[in-house]
Amino acid sequence: MEPTRPQPSDSSEQPSRVAVAGASGLIGSALTRSLAADGHEVVRLVRRAPRTAEEVRWDPAAGRVDRAGLAGCTAVVNLAGAGIGDRRWTDAYKRELYDSRVLGTKTLATAVASLDEPPRVFVNGSAIGYYGDTGDRAVDESAPAGEGFLPSMCVDWEAAARPAQDAGIRTAFARSGLVVARSGGAWGRMFPLFKAGLGGRLGNGRQYWSFIALRDEVAALRHLLARDDLSGPFNLTAPTPVTNREVTAAMGRALHRPTLFPAPAPALRLVLGEMAGDVLGSQRVLPARLLESGFTFTHPTIAAAIRAALK
Repeated sequence: MEPTRPQPSDSSEQPSRVAVAGASGLIGSALTRSLAADGHEVVRLVRRAPRTAEEVRWDPAAGRVDRAGLAGCTAVVNLAGAGIGDRRWTDAYKRELYDSRVLGTKTLATAVASLDEPPRVFVNGSAIGYYGDTGDRAVDESAPAGEGFLPSMCVDWEAAARPAQDAGIRTAFARSGLVVARSGGAWGRMFPLFKAGLGGRLGNGRQYWSFIALRDEVAALRHLLARDDLSGPFNLTAPTPVTNREVTAAMGRALHRPTLFPAPAPALRLVLGEMAGDVLGSQRVLPARLLESGFTFTHPTIAAAIRAALK
């Protein structure tokens, strides 16, 4: 299992009560472990009947959340959302992807804004899909949104947090890249293929992948929670984006396996449908605002991130 304890922040972080939506996911579970290990009280938002005092019921699609369970929370983190790569993008699943993010964010932002004592910070998930296909062009948080389904969803996703912002709650958006982890996400599906010697580049392999090690993802989220001067969008990506061809070579070296099975672009489009555009698209995204805030990456290179995931 990847280590998830972050490096110390520049500002002191006193034990507090933190609510986390999406706590069962790859990033959410790593974040809750990290917070709990440092003495923070973690409240998990669940869609079923709560089983413990640390769980709070919510129904994002219906716009309902047990606000009493959020009382006393100094921070709220929203990482909820259906998995981008879990299923083929039918019209129905695209609606599920959209609603799980936009309606969930609106529900939670509205709830925290209505509390008598609202949290001091609301960190909302987002994604580098905001920028669309950037080709070889490097972009940071000052770049405009791209075109297509993912960029428009990300724009609406972030806009749904407006109730929290209007209530004066410091709000930060974590535009996450591809998280390098063995236990889940896109990389979790890649490791078994490469271990079996079946890994290879996707398409021509020249498309940029903006990655981040799981440990750095968690550390960056905690950095956003701890620093009272940080709000707005932050790219959670390592400072050295690499091409898919370079990722393929790094995976082969780390696992000591050949990488002889490329997936041609036409085959990917046939199997993945519309989602192939995201797989074959290029996103060269830089974490400008995160670096400017003084954040230090523990695993800034793709080789370091892969090694960390294998530990």
